[in-house]
Amino acid sequence: MHQRTIGGRAVSAIGLGGMPMSIEGRPDRDRSIATIHAALDAGVTLIDTADAYHLHADDVGHNEELIAEGLRSYGGDTSGVLVATKGGHLRPGDGSWTKDGRPEYLQEAAKASAKRLGVDAIGLYQFHRPDPHVPYGDSVGAIRDLLDEGVIEMAGISNANPDQIRLAQDILGGRLVSVQNQFSPRFRSSEPELHLCAELGIAFLPWSPLGGISNARELATRHAAFAEVAADHGVSPYQVVLAWQLALAPVVVPIPGASRPASITDSAAAAELELTADEVARLSAA
Repeated sequence: MHQRTIGGRAVSAIGLGGMPMSIEGRPDRDRSIATIHAALDAGVTLIDTADAYHLHADDVGHNEELIAEGLRSYGGDTSGVLVATKGGHLRPGDGSWTKDGRPEYLQEAAKASAKRLGVDAIGLYQFHRPDPHVPYGDSVGAIRDLLDEGVIEMAGISNANPDQIRLAQDILGGRLVSVQNQFSPRFRSSEPELHLCAELGIAFLPWSPLGGISNARELATRHAAFAEVAADHGVSPYQVVLAWQLALAPVVVPIPGASRPASITDSAAAAELELTADEVARLSAA
């Protein structure tokens, strides 16, 4: 698989988003483990998770534990896999999502995540979502402290705007390595953040890069150009979506969610799909 870089560390150009394996509609454990193994077989070396990827109030960290189990049970070498997790978002168990950006909470959450992942230091830890009740600088300051203490090896942020990216980069002393925002053909509001990351040399990780579209027919209906280019190349429209994102900037590393082995195997193949400049322009205008 082609490689990209996060904080000086080489990772696969396509990552695996773990959320679908742990929230509403999640599959059984065996299928989830098979999905993780399929990702590794396909050359994926970036797996994104979060302590909030769970369903019930009593299974916080469900996805982190699942990822850890998948890596432990894999028959090959997983030493090169970067597991990125997040803190600051919570699920009380009633289907809602809440926020807690207090520094003391983030300190506790990161250490709990490291324990669930079975690591001495988390490879990449990301502040999940701004908390309107806590100054953003205070929350990022906690991430800086975790970095300085060696609890985490690299620091990132998620769901951030350009001003927050610049502030985080300043507070972290130039050590911000990634920004994870929603971006897809359907949701393009994070284009300013993508361009800023490209300018600063910070990895941009699109979450829900396929736009929450669950089947090729819906994708073809909503975004015909992607389906047409897919037909020209003889690949799935999903591969075209991911290849288009990769072509936008060398800092882009999409992390499509998956809960089936076939899904991540197909997504991983997008790293090998070469689009022409005309195709990229056509898709960007679609």
